[in-house]
Parts: sequence; structure tokens; C-alpha cells
Amino acid sequence: MKFGVVTFPGSNCDEDMIYVLTEKMNQQVERLWHKDADLKGVDFIILPGGFSFGDYLRSGAIAKLSPIMEKVIDYANKGGYVMGVCNGFQVLTEAGLLDGALLHNDTQRFICKNSELKPASNGSVITKDLDVNKTYTIPIAHGEGRFYAHDDTIKKLQDNDQILFQYADANGAVDSTTNPNGSLLNIAGIRNAKGNILGMMPHPERAADEELANTDGMQLLQSILNNC
Repeated sequence: MKFGVVTFPGSNCDEDMIYVLTEKMNQQVERLWHKDADLKGVDFIILPGGFSFGDYLRSGAIAKLSPIMEKVIDYANKGGYVMGVCNGFQVLTEAGLLDGALLHNDTQRFICKNSELKPASNGSVITKDLDVNKTYTIPIAHGEGRFYAHDDTIKKLQDNDQILFQYADANGAVDSTTNPNGSLLNIAGIRNAKGNILGMMPHPERAADEELANTDGMQLLQSILNNC
């Protein structure tokens, strides 16, 4: 599979993602600069984490106006696969490709730690090969990760099986005590109704190397590779 990783000014996880895809998964990767107007024939686009344009206005709000996003939006609307991780998730919500918004953490503090993720179902390419009865240790690093949406949108996400991951404890309990940022329903990731657009706040690329003593993220990325 040929992946495209977009870099915005302020992205800081693009190289992490490229390293995992190329060195650990032996996949071809095209580096896509935010001013590019050509997606270079990629099969799967990733918007990585970081602080696009310094998050000076609102996380992802300026990045959605980058020239390449016109191509990404068109590609996604035609059914192409797009995934946003952390800041990339924020960009996707700002661009209207995913529902809801990512607000400031309820602690009003930046959070950087491991989190336990519980797959909400096997209905997506990123969760299809995962065990919904266990959790996966995936790091989070964000100041604006609190997922919010109106009640009718939340109901739609539930009814359409669009919730990908929820924050949990190691035993799989999903409740307020396992919620690191105040996200509604402990939501850590969602997809669109068609299933080709994915967004998640935790960083699977930061848990995909034996030298980090954690390869849980590789299972998420391998599920994508197996099912696209």
C-alpha cells in the first residue's frame, strides 16, 4: 500500500509515522507538503499529530485552509481512505470531514501519558482485527482532546457504529474515572458513516517499536493494512 503523510508547519509526528510505515511495516510512503496540489497517487492519507500553524487560532482551524486540504477533502468525499491522528483528528473535524469538535481538556492542562483504549466495535478497518474484549496501551499527548458533539450527533455516532475507541482502564472499564480529558462517552476516536475517514487522539505510531517496549499501536496499523 502507498501511504501519503501530510506535513503542515508545526507537525511533529510526521517523521514518527513515516518511520513506522517504512521501517517497521515495509510500506511505501509519499511525503505530502501542505502546499502541494498533487496527492501523488497514494492509497491512504494520514494527517499526523503536532501543532499545525502553532494552533494559534484553534487547533486545526488554519491547517484546513492549506492547499493540499482541497485535494484531501475531494479524495475523502470520493471514498478514499484518510486518517487523522491527534492534531490530524482536529483538522478533520475543522474541515467537516468528521463530526464533533475537540475542545480543551477539562483539566485545562496538556496531557502526555499512556492511555488504555478499548475498541468500540470491529466495524472499521482500524478495529476489524482487534479484540473488543481487551484494551490497547496507546500514548496520548494533547491539550485539546475533549471530544464534544450535540446530543443528536452523539446518537448518530452510536446508531451508526461510528465510535472507534473509548478510554478505559486495563480491565476494559469505560467510565468517568478512566476519562483523561472529559470526552463525551470517553470517546477517543470516531469514523464517518462510510467508514473511510478515521480520527483518533491517541498516537499508535508512538507504540509501534520494540525499543519503546510497546507494540500495541502496530496492531491498529496492521489492521488498516490488512483490511483496506
